[in-house]
Amino acid sequence: MPLFDVAVIQHPSNEEVEKGKAEILVVPPMSVVAKDAQTAALLAVMDGAREKLDKVEDKSRLEVLVRPFAG
Repeated sequence: MPLFDVAVIQHPSNEEVEKGKAEILVVPPMSVVAKDAQTAALLAVMDGAREKLDKVEDKSRLEVLVRPFAG
């Protein structure tokens, strides 16, 4: 199975954008072995990053980024 890098960022709210704030890295890149990118994202969110994501209040601004591992 292929290896993927998965990270989670939180986009700023409209108010935060007006104040000049940028995206926040909620979960730093982690390596995940999975059959495809969608499965890698689910595994990272459900297993590896659950504690960090539980602390985020507005989950609607989260984005899960997945890319094939480039060694």
